[in-house]
Amino acid sequence: MHIIGNMWTLWIFGDNVEDRMGPVRCLVFYLICGVTAGIVHWFTNPGSTVPTVGTSGAIAGVLGAYFYLFPYSRIVVLVPILFFRFFFELPALTYLGFWALSQVFSGGLALAGPQQVGGVA
Repeated sequence: MHIIGNMWTLWIFGDNVEDRMGPVRCLVFYLICGVTAGIVHWFTNPGSTVPTVGTSGAIAGVLGAYFYLFPYSRIVVLVPILFFRFFFELPALTYLGFWALSQVFSGGLALAGPQQVGGVA
């Protein structure tokens, strides 16, 4: 589910960032964000034996670029409740804020123990 969430987020936000930056600059930016995330993970978890790829860090960089490049944009989100699907339009800032809080929450769980987050960096 984590990989699906990353790819879905990259599909939604990454195409706009790529349109603004251009494909080559966007690819270089994405790779730099991924390498930086891997290095930060390595420095903050020196005893970790879990292999990581750094895709989530690269996605975080793309979301940061989206926030910087499109601060007033609005996005449509799907909220499934039981068998019903509800669509809402909300500011991208709101979505990105909730995403950032979920990352902080996930990081807090990682402090409790790696078994709580299923090996996600």
